[in-house]
Amino acid sequence: MDATRPQRATTDLSGFPIVVTTDLRWGDMDAFGHVNNTLFLRYFEMARVAHFEAIGFDRAERTGPILGHVTCRYIRPLTYPDRIRIGTRATEVGVDRFTQEYVLVSGAQDRVAAVGKGVVVAYDYDQGRRGVLPEEVKARIQALEVPGSP
Repeated sequence: MDATRPQRATTDLSGFPIVVTTDLRWGDMDAFGHVNNTLFLRYFEMARVAHFEAIGFDRAERTGPILGHVTCRYIRPLTYPDRIRIGTRATEVGVDRFTQEYVLVSGAQDRVAAVGKGVVVAYDYDQGRRGVLPEEVKARIQALEVPGSP
């Protein structure tokens, strides 16, 4: 699935190994009576960090994650009250980066509210520059994304 194409996005998140559920807060809404667009990126962040934790890439000792790029395609507005689910998975894995796909589903509407992608780059915090994605992180991504793999 190309998560940037809303016509292909589905409320079935079974293909996403990480699904975060959260309740919207009254304060998430803006003067126009819907959740402010900036909060969608915050919801993606919640799923991104849960994914980092699942693959053991959440604590930078030397090389850790840094977000290189993020996109969000807004499909429908969210309003309080609602319980949302955000699915994330890794897709393309390279030498120094991997891509995450996000799908945000509104429980109240039972519809996809947004889709997005994030490019996560391995960053050498000691050297202050791009690093190499550790092999053990690549292996954990593979194990998480493909059940039954080593």
